[in-house]
Amino acid sequence: MNPLRRFGQLSSAFRVPLMVMLLMTAVSIVLSERVLTRLSQNQEAYLEGLAGSYLDGIAASVSPSVLRQDSWEVFDVLLRMKPQRAAIQPRETVITDANDIILASDKPDAHPTLERMDAEFQMEFSEGRMRLDTVSQLAFMARSINHNEEVIGKAYVVFDASYLLNERREVLLTLLLTNALLTMLLVAIGFFVVRRMVLPMQILEIHLQKAASGGLEPISDSEFPGAGGEAKRIFGAFNHLVKSEKGREELVDRLTKEERMASLGRIASGMAHEINNPLGGLLNAADTLEKHGHREKVRFETIDLIKRGLLGIRDVVQAALVTYRPERSSRMFTTKDLEDVALLLKPELTSRTQELIISSSPSICSFDGLPAGPMRQAIMNLVLNASNASPHGADIVLCVNQSKDAIYLEVRDAGEGLPGAVGEILTAPIKSGIPDGMTGLGLWVVRQIADELGATLSVKPNNPNGTIIEIVIPRRPLEVIHAAA
Repeated sequence: MNPLRRFGQLSSAFRVPLMVMLLMTAVSIVLSERVLTRLSQNQEAYLEGLAGSYLDGIAASVSPSVLRQDSWEVFDVLLRMKPQRAAIQPRETVITDANDIILASDKPDAHPTLERMDAEFQMEFSEGRMRLDTVSQLAFMARSINHNEEVIGKAYVVFDASYLLNERREVLLTLLLTNALLTMLLVAIGFFVVRRMVLPMQILEIHLQKAASGGLEPISDSEFPGAGGEAKRIFGAFNHLVKSEKGREELVDRLTKEERMASLGRIASGMAHEINNPLGGLLNAADTLEKHGHREKVRFETIDLIKRGLLGIRDVVQAALVTYRPERSSRMFTTKDLEDVALLLKPELTSRTQELIISSSPSICSFDGLPAGPMRQAIMNLVLNASNASPHGADIVLCVNQSKDAIYLEVRDAGEGLPGAVGEILTAPIKSGIPDGMTGLGLWVVRQIADELGATLSVKPNNPNGTIIEIVIPRRPLEVIHAAA
């Protein structure tokens, strides 16, 4: 895994102290480098000044002896001018003439008198500048010996720089140790401080995770007794949210139970409404069968009507119980069902001295496999609605026509027109639920059926008075119609 990604997955209690440690390490490295650089510059400047003063004194003292080529006097000067108690001691001093012939040295065994200067030793020096070798811990510096602006010789000195380099090393170790201790101290402080700072967020995170799994609980005072003002405000806001959420859940649960009971009542009322529609006609058919059952034609027609009516009632009950499937009742709507609607609703219409007039196109013999149950249910609801809206003695007209693209059903009444709220049940863009108070329940059922069949509903005025409700059912393949049943 990528180290940066792993670092990002760490808890803040660990990530922040680690960042502090890295920052302190970077700062300590930069500071140590600047301190050591400045110390090195100061030490080299001090050593160069010390060597320059020493060489100036040597050059001035041996200048007459070098001019006379007197090696003994030069050697005597070197011995007399060599420091005895200085912290930085010259290790070797060599005096040569203008031709690089050694006149004297404080170490004659290494640099014999009147011998030519060793080339390798001479290469260690830079004219006029000091060179510090940190490996051998030696400093090399050379100076020309002049007389009347003429170079008559050179003085070479090698200083022991171990004292300065040891001091530099001790400073480095002190810096490293001090920075390491400070970094560890700050990391420890940062860890405990940040851990205490993020502890409220961790407690809040735990409760949010529990809430996500369905265990929403408030934060108690015992979980973080030392919470500061900001943490207490956050915990208080969370506990208020928990309290509000629990109250909302209780309210939703209560409303759900109430809505469930209301829905059951509405479904029961709807079933009663849809069953009562054909029930009067079936009772009338039963009376007809009882009185004229000895006549074979009447008996067959009446029994057939009762069977179709009972099948329609069964479809309504099965659909309400969500057990109805098209394969259980695959009977298709025919013109015979129009006659059944007239017979089943005849008692209801007769009580209001009304009559249902069916006007259909002579060419209609098939309804493209439309399901009989929903179609009978929709037509009966529309006719009953028209009957209730029309005055006594007014006729109700049912028109059935077709085109190559659709089938058209119209129910015309002679009433005063549909109220706006009732008409919206049929024509609203979005279908609403069962209306409160059961107002327009039959029309709501019609809207349900129309939506399932992909039909379009429209409400128009009927001249000279009344309302026309039209259903336009597009022609579809049989399997689509079956699925809507």
